[in-house]
Amino acid sequence: MRLKIILTLSVIAGVILAWDLHRIFLQVPDEANQGAIFRIIYFHVPAAITSFTGFYLAMFSSIGYLMKKDLRLDSVAASINEVSLAFASITLCTGSIWGRIIWGIWWTWDPRLTSFFVCWLIYVGYFMLRRAVDDPTARARLSAVLSIFACVDIVLVWKSIEWFRTQHPGPVLEIRGGGGMAPGMEAPLWWNFLAFLMLATVLILIRTRQETMKLEIDALRRQAHAF
Repeated sequence: MRLKIILTLSVIAGVILAWDLHRIFLQVPDEANQGAIFRIIYFHVPAAITSFTGFYLAMFSSIGYLMKKDLRLDSVAASINEVSLAFASITLCTGSIWGRIIWGIWWTWDPRLTSFFVCWLIYVGYFMLRRAVDDPTARARLSAVLSIFACVDIVLVWKSIEWFRTQHPGPVLEIRGGGGMAPGMEAPLWWNFLAFLMLATVLILIRTRQETMKLEIDALRRQAHAF
């Protein structure tokens, strides 16, 4: 059943991405002020929203672990956070490329950029913590606390362009209170988000299975040491 879901989501995500890339590069016009580089928004924003969605799902899974003490929930949280961190890295990279063309610099300590970078570092620290702690229960407990804490910074990232108007532009999507995009230019962004979400789900299912197998191997190893 898991394999069928993975294959189905992979095929659908691939079809959506291929169709949407055709629209983005061949049908969507250049933006009036930014030109062709504006198209990077169709990867930058969906990747960011996908990462935020995953981080919050991992937070709920972490809360579930603290309540039930089920290591499988910790495995789910770790898998989701790992995939979400990959999409957060895509967000940072595409944002830097965008900034280099528009601002003439790869990086600036703008509140939005800085808060997102801090968020990225926290989740890198999350996986460093998991590697540093050998005991599964202690690792799961500490990881859960850090995962919950990290989501506080996501709120700062989300609201930073409303609280601080500096280098980073304000909201452009209507759901954020922005002016919205020109007709026909916003839809491909949400289609890419759907494809990214499906791709993230596929990767999470694969990583969750791997984490479950790791738990089983660790349990067998502990039993062997007991003898």
